Amino acid sequence: MSSTAFSSLHLKPTMLKNLASLGYAAMTPIQAHSLPPILAGKDLIARAKTGSGKTAAFGIGLLSGLDVSTLRLQALVLCPTRELADQVAKELRRLARFTENIRVLTVCGGVPFGPQLGSLEHGAHVVVGTPGRLLDHLRRGSLDLSSLQTLVLDEADRMLDMGFQDDIRSLIAAAPAKRQTLLFSATYPDSIAEMSAAIQHGAVEISVDEDHEAGAIEQLFYEVEPDLRSEAVARILGQYRPESTLVFCNTKLDCQELADALKERGFAALAIHGDLEQRERDQVLVRFSNKSASVLVATDVAARGLDIKELAAVINYELSRNPEVHTHRIGRTGRAGEQGLAISLVSRRDSRLIKGMEENLDCRIDLQEFSSLAPLTGRPPAPAMVTLCIDGGRKNKLRPGDILGALTGEGGIAGSEVGRIDLFDFHSYVAIMGQAVEQALRCLAGNRIKGRFFKVRRIGSGRTS
Repeated sequence: MSSTAFSSLHLKPTMLKNLASLGYAAMTPIQAHSLPPILAGKDLIARAKTGSGKTAAFGIGLLSGLDVSTLRLQALVLCPTRELADQVAKELRRLARFTENIRVLTVCGGVPFGPQLGSLEHGAHVVVGTPGRLLDHLRRGSLDLSSLQTLVLDEADRMLDMGFQDDIRSLIAAAPAKRQTLLFSATYPDSIAEMSAAIQHGAVEISVDEDHEAGAIEQLFYEVEPDLRSEAVARILGQYRPESTLVFCNTKLDCQELADALKERGFAALAIHGDLEQRERDQVLVRFSNKSASVLVATDVAARGLDIKELAAVINYELSRNPEVHTHRIGRTGRAGEQGLAISLVSRRDSRLIKGMEENLDCRIDLQEFSSLAPLTGRPPAPAMVTLCIDGGRKNKLRPGDILGALTGEGGIAGSEVGRIDLFDFHSYVAIMGQAVEQALRCLAGNRIKGRFFKVRRIGSGRTS
């Protein structure tokens, strides 16, 4: 019997029959690795991307453990957007169709509250929803988690990006301590590891590409005269077109001057260094993290502690004198099994540093010529996202779900067009896909959020601010 056959698992005959009717011939890698521990009742943290079959993995697991004879909430699935919640609920209903009387409800923001109250009063075995609306029901007393057996966090990294940490913590605090917690995430930043440590017990860790190399970094070195370095960075960005780039400078002055030079050339570039005030620093990090700026120029000190995911490239404006610092710089790309690119600009006076690197890396470093970089032509592409700033934050009792609900409800904007949401004490930032920006501005400026109007403005142009 193949170990990837669903029949190799201890599943009910009705479930096996249904899987066969749905065309589920064999388990995908994420299903083969995760279903045995899930069915054994263990906590799980799994790195899996959309399309890997993760919904069926946790769906089969939570449905197999339900007591259908009693209509009480036994499984809760948290999703970052209404669209994903609808998709997950639809898949759960398909997986449960040969089992009688299983009730699956969707509870999300952006839709009327009243009908959800009625549905919850009638009871459900499984609820799939977004954190903000679920927390609203919990506080109203219409959501009872006392019988919860399985908690699933789907696309947990995206939920953290959208600022749902506090909502998730509040929901978990109301759930039984003795439960199974399944955490699925496309990436595995420190914030996910911290969340797992706080809400899981002895979690089994799984990565669907665990047999592949953890990360591959292509290193290139270009020999450039010092006065041509900013031109070289612009050419590199134009030639390789990385979606997100972190450029390291050794001084604050070089950092700001390079960012200014790149902005003049049309790049969405920002600088972060020790001379920035905290609010300026926060705004820079928000815009780079939410993909509304594509280049961040930083000093080593300013870059400490930055948790930046999916960094396509690192550029060393000049080499660090410390080999360990160089290793740390380039190690920020090529994470989570992705291909990374690290490019260093060197001059003739760097010969000793290059020789030391060759000895440290045990390889020969071939220098590329500056002339091999094509001159920059045309305007660089604008980032996919644009940041909107709302003049209200935590102190105004705003939550990410309030903002998301306003956009996807009254605003009619798809959840897929809303990116990261960051909340501060008196300001909130939300990333919006470029084509939906004007609609989002009209929606947020023309409708109440939490019963009041807030000023909303665009931060930067996506290119040069």
